Amino acid sequence: MRASRLLSLLLLLQTRGRMTATELAGELEVSIRTVYRDVEALSSAGVPVYADRGPAGGYQLLDGYRTRLNGLTAQEASSLFLAALPGPAAELGLGELAANAELKLLAALPPEPRSHATRMRERFHMDVPGWYRDADETPFLADVAEAVWEQRPIRMTYRRWGPREVVRLAQPYGLVLKGGTWYLVAAADGGGPRTYRVSRIVTAEILDSRFERPEGFDLSAFWRDYSAEFRARMHTGHALVRVAPEATKMLRYAVGAEIVDTALADAEPPDERGWTTLLLPTESTRHAHWLLLRMGADIEVLEPPELRAMMTETAAGLRDLYGPREEPGEGV
Repeated sequence: MRASRLLSLLLLLQTRGRMTATELAGELEVSIRTVYRDVEALSSAGVPVYADRGPAGGYQLLDGYRTRLNGLTAQEASSLFLAALPGPAAELGLGELAANAELKLLAALPPEPRSHATRMRERFHMDVPGWYRDADETPFLADVAEAVWEQRPIRMTYRRWGPREVVRLAQPYGLVLKGGTWYLVAAADGGGPRTYRVSRIVTAEILDSRFERPEGFDLSAFWRDYSAEFRARMHTGHALVRVAPEATKMLRYAVGAEIVDTALADAEPPDERGWTTLLLPTESTRHAHWLLLRMGADIEVLEPPELRAMMTETAAGLRDLYGPREEPGEGV
């Protein structure tokens, strides 16, 4: 356990440069005293790690020192290749670089981890976009990625809903791939960070100037908070429904597993017929109508009244459409 922690400490210093004892303790989830002991152990083993004193000080490795990548276990090496996404890498213009990096990593691995990594690559494949949907056209993705990496502003024409095009002077902080769709996180026109769908960028011009990213900005944390806020904004209403026995599995497919599981956790026990009453969050009455129709007779809408009326009207229309037809001459 300690050997693994020492290797992690060494790699942190190698990849991040100078780090304080407090920062190392936070990353390794140990006490500061443990960091002191581990640094001393590395020094005793001949690793050129030294400390700078003062408020801006910390631990760092001697310039030019690099450790060889020979501490990977077979499982760790396999996970690296499982995490590779050749499709998105190619979209970003990094396909050849990613392939070269993979070859170099394979060459550096000892025989056993190399064998595990090769089998992992042969047996698992990630296809990010969902079924029955075309991939977004993102002609300016590589330009946006370059601006993100170089910290250069971009002047872009963006197609909003409507459709309506607007011009934005944006400082790009990062790119997020969500369900096969690329999103740009950027601050525009002096405001805070917002999200832009890359496929809706009509024109993009990288400017010569540079900008400073906000200190402490965390792309992952921003996206996590944005996603939670988006879900809260999206589900502004509720529908009270009764679900037939054994129909909750189909309901999870129809409206979403997370929504149904949360509603089930708050639900009362089923009634004497086995039906369960659930309170489901909804985007709108029309959207809920479209989703719940897929449940057929396995669901009954109790509230709101307008949604129940829409379901009743649709059921009556289906009855008229599929009911017995009068043969020619009948009723004469």
